[in-house]
Amino acid sequence: MTASFSAKKRTEYLNRMANAHFDILIIGGGITGAGIALDAASRGLKTALVEMQDFAAGTSSRSTKLVHGGLRYLKQFEVKMVAEVGRERAVVYENGPHVTTPEPMLLPIYTAGTFGRFSTSIGLMVYDRLAGVKRSERRKMLNAGAVSESEPLLRKNGLLGGGRYVEYRTDDARLTIEVMKEAVQYGAQAVNYVKAAEFLKENGVITGIQAVDQISGQSYDLRAAKVINASGPWVDELRKIDGSRQGKTLQMTKGIHLVFDGTRFPLRQAVYFDTPDGRMVFAVPRDGKTYVGTTDTVFEDDPAHPLISEADRDYVIHAINGMFPDVQIRAEDVESGWAGVRPLIHEEGKGPSEISRKDEVWIAPSGLITIAGGKLTGYRKMAEMVVDLAARQLEQEMGISIGPCLTKEMPISGGHVGGSARFGAYAERKIKDGIALGLDRSAAVRLARVYGSNVDALYERMPDRRAKTDLHGMPQELLLMLSYAIDEEMTMTPADFFVRRTGDLFFRIDEVRRYKAAVIQYMAECLDWPEEQATRFANELDQLLLEASGQI
Repeated sequence: MTASFSAKKRTEYLNRMANAHFDILIIGGGITGAGIALDAASRGLKTALVEMQDFAAGTSSRSTKLVHGGLRYLKQFEVKMVAEVGRERAVVYENGPHVTTPEPMLLPIYTAGTFGRFSTSIGLMVYDRLAGVKRSERRKMLNAGAVSESEPLLRKNGLLGGGRYVEYRTDDARLTIEVMKEAVQYGAQAVNYVKAAEFLKENGVITGIQAVDQISGQSYDLRAAKVINASGPWVDELRKIDGSRQGKTLQMTKGIHLVFDGTRFPLRQAVYFDTPDGRMVFAVPRDGKTYVGTTDTVFEDDPAHPLISEADRDYVIHAINGMFPDVQIRAEDVESGWAGVRPLIHEEGKGPSEISRKDEVWIAPSGLITIAGGKLTGYRKMAEMVVDLAARQLEQEMGISIGPCLTKEMPISGGHVGGSARFGAYAERKIKDGIALGLDRSAAVRLARVYGSNVDALYERMPDRRAKTDLHGMPQELLLMLSYAIDEEMTMTPADFFVRRTGDLFFRIDEVRRYKAAVIQYMAECLDWPEEQATRFANELDQLLLEASGQI
């Protein structure tokens, strides 16, 4: 039986959660919280999760969208972290090949650059070994001619050669929602737009939270044996509410990415390159676009609303024009973009780019378990570590026996396709099925590759071809995606849909402008919004469009 995860039943889920007692209650619905929910629920623990915004609305939809091993961390001698997250890349890919794709990455070598030919060769070789890279994806060294042939836009002056290795491109927000949906299939109860306002305590020990629905304003008491703070940029705020904010704290840094149309920046392949100030930046082709990032600056404003500043934009454009001089990118060429906040663990005397990306777990006197730091790639191992800790505590305190982590070889929602090696053939079969139902090939390709083993749930929503159908002013595939997102992915707002369920705000921004009114009207009818609420959500989407396109 498929567990329901519908926006239409969200209040029902909340009422059910308020009348239950959980083994584990997670605060935070980014990739870390989703991973913990899946790990805990799959071990048989009664699991709940609340997220103050939408799932993945913070850092987990605003990354470089790479499941990568962190080659640059070798320079900081973070050998253990490189080894661990490097190996996890393959695990994430195997469990969700529909949201993760191998991406050949070119690392050009220049005179006076960060990497020399020898150090690059050795570094990539060490990286291959630490990360357990399979033979077909191991590094290959190239001469200058081969590098230029591979990517003609690269600067020729001073080019010595390069190295090619494999990273994994992902849709970070969809990865998060697919992990969350699989957790729900295992019995986890998860709700977005619910804020942990206060902790419930008995004799100084946390027994749950007072949760406030950010849409209705209603409060709920949610109770659990263990409460886990996986709120990313907000972990210190929750520790402060608990009275346990002491010792190590967060240092937030901001990173931004810019998106250009592929006709304006026709990058052939992904490139990892030096900036003039000695940092490293990615340029990645995706779906007819090229996106470039990231910056790394100290951030002290509201983590719910990081913005791209003019200085951020100019920094990235300057980096692009230094490495790809023929494209001559200007500010008006920016089609879209996003800013995100990294919740790193503060290290005295270190700049933003030098702070370690390692994760740590802190246990407060109240029993609050906090997970801080870490990287997207390592989410599954972080979850395993946290649930192992909570399981040990539950065994000691309650005498219950909890089994080991099961997620290493567990497909996430949409990933039940027989493994990465079979995904291509699986997708082709589903593309043919979609065409047979009446979709054009491009729509069928998009649905099969984005939704993986869930695509049949979208196809089931196709109307009878003989019937006169109302497409509600949008293309068939967009309507299928929207209907599924509301019923099966707890999509509450137009921003949820266009930013986190589809990524269209970043990579199809013109389509967002074209179909936003139709999407809002359809959602208002499905979710029975009063006019004031529809207007508020429409204004929120308009604001996001302005921010993404750099018009504020």
